[in-house]
Amino acid sequence: MEDGESEQRTRLNAGNADMATAVLPADAVEPRTKSNVRYAFTCAILASMASIVLGYDFGVMSGASLYIKKDLNLSDVQLEILIGIMNLYSLIGSLAAGRTSDWVGRRRTVLLVAAIFVSGSVLMGLATGYAMLMAGRFVAGLGVGYAIVIAPVYTAEIAPASARGFLTSLPDAFINFGVLLGYLSNFAFARLPLRLGWRVMLGAGAAPAALLALLVLVLPESPRWLAMQGRLAEAGAVLERTSRTPEEAAERLAGIKAAAGISSDLDADGGVVSVPKGQKNRDEARVWKELVFAPSPAMRRILLTALGVQFFQQASGIDAVLLYSPRVFQSAGIAGDNRLLGATCAVGATKTLFILVATFLADRVGRRPLLLSSAGGMAIALGGLATGLTVVDHHPGAEITWAVALCIVSTLAYVSFFSVGLGPLTSVYTTEVFPLRVRALGFGVGVTCNRVTSGVISMSFLSLSRAVTIGGSFFLYAGMATLSCMFFFVFLPETGGLTLEDTGKLFGMAADDTDMEADGPAGKDKAVEIEMPTN
Repeated sequence: MEDGESEQRTRLNAGNADMATAVLPADAVEPRTKSNVRYAFTCAILASMASIVLGYDFGVMSGASLYIKKDLNLSDVQLEILIGIMNLYSLIGSLAAGRTSDWVGRRRTVLLVAAIFVSGSVLMGLATGYAMLMAGRFVAGLGVGYAIVIAPVYTAEIAPASARGFLTSLPDAFINFGVLLGYLSNFAFARLPLRLGWRVMLGAGAAPAALLALLVLVLPESPRWLAMQGRLAEAGAVLERTSRTPEEAAERLAGIKAAAGISSDLDADGGVVSVPKGQKNRDEARVWKELVFAPSPAMRRILLTALGVQFFQQASGIDAVLLYSPRVFQSAGIAGDNRLLGATCAVGATKTLFILVATFLADRVGRRPLLLSSAGGMAIALGGLATGLTVVDHHPGAEITWAVALCIVSTLAYVSFFSVGLGPLTSVYTTEVFPLRVRALGFGVGVTCNRVTSGVISMSFLSLSRAVTIGGSFFLYAGMATLSCMFFFVFLPETGGLTLEDTGKLFGMAADDTDMEADGPAGKDKAVEIEMPTN
C-alpha cells in the first residue's frame, strides 16, 4: 500500500493532478486557498461597512424630510437644498480622502470615516433649527466623500485577482443596504411625536457608524500602503493571508513594489526599507500632465469613457427616486404617511435584492452587457413612471388605479435595472479602464463628476417638477437614460477578465504605455488584480 501511494505521489510530482486528488486528502490541497479567500472576503465586508453608513444617511433623509418640512416650516427650495447639499459637501471629503489615506493609512481612514459619521449623526439628531441641521449635513457630507473613496480603494487593494469584480461591487451593494436601513428607520420612527421622530431617524445613524469603528479594529492594513511605507515584510504577510497561493502573493507584492517605485531587489527581511520620497512628487506631476493637461488620444478616450459612465449614473435620475420617493408616490396618488413610507421601503428592498444579483453577474456576464441592459431597462421604466404620473396629474382628485399601479411597478423596475448594472458597475468600470499610474487621479476625477451631477439633480428636482411637472421631470430623466444607452453602445468596450495591457489596447494605447500587473495563478486566465493607489 505504501509503495502504491509513493508511486502515486511520484506521478503527482510529474504533473498528474488527477492522481494528486486521489492520493492527497482535500484539506492538504484546498483549506489554505479557501481560508484565504474567506479572509479577504471578510476584510472587504468590514471595509464596506463604511458604505452602509453612507447609504443610511441618504436613505433616511427621504422620509425624514416629510417631517422636517412640517416641523421647521421649510419651503421647497430650503428642503431640496437640505437634501441635496450633502453631495456637494462630499466633494471636500472625496478630494481629501486620497491624501489622508496615504498619510495615516487606509485602515485609520476607515476609522476616521466612522468618527465623522457619528459626529454628523449626533449633530443632526440634536439639531434645534435649520442652521444646525445644515451643519450636521456638512459633517456627514465629509464622511460620505471619504467613504465613497476609501471603501472601494481598500477593497481593491486587499482583494485577490480572481474575486476582483465581486469584491469591488460590495461597497455599492452595502450602500443599497444602508439606504434600505434608512427607509426602515423612517417607517419605524414615523409614529413618534413630530419634533422627536425625524431627530431619532437622523441620530440613529450613529449606531452603525459606532459599530464600524469597533469592527475596523480587526482589519489588517492595506498591503499597498504598507509597501509604500517600505514595510515590505508586513505587506507580504497580509498578501499571504489574502492570496490563494504563495506564488500569487509573491507576484502581487512584486507588482506593488513596481508601482511604488521600489526596486525589485529590495527585501525587508522583517524590517523596513527606505522608499524614495522625491519620486512621489515627480510622479504626481507626471500623472496630472498625462491625464488632464496633456493627455494622449488614447487617454482622452479613456477619460471620456470614465466620465461618461459616472455622469450618466446620476443624470438618469436615481437620486430623484431615492431621495424623493415619498413625494413621487404622493404625486402618484398614494396617501398617508404609512403607505408612502411602506412603498418607499419596497423600493429599498428591491434595490438591495437586485444589487446582490449584480455582484454575482459582474464576472460571469461581463460589464458591457449589464450596462447596456441596465440603461435600456431604466429608460423604459422611467418612461412608464413619467406616463403614469402625467395621467394622474391631468386628473386631479380622480382615482386612476392603473396609473397608480404603473407608477409603482415602473419605480420598482427602474431601481431593479439600475441595481443590476449602472449602480454597482460604475466604480468597477472606472477602476478598470485607467492604467495603474493614473488610476487614483482618474477615479477622483470621476467621483467629482458623479457628485456634482448628483448634487445638481437632487437640489433641482422640486424646482424642476414645478417648472415642467413631475411627469415631465421623469420624461427628461428617461431621455438621459436613452442617451446613456447610446453612449455605452458606442464608447464602452468590454473590460471584464482583461489585463490592463489589453484594456489599454481597446482604447488605442500602445503596449509600452500600459502598466503591467502580475496576475495570480489562481485567477482567471486574464484576470488582473486592481492595486489602486491614491494621490
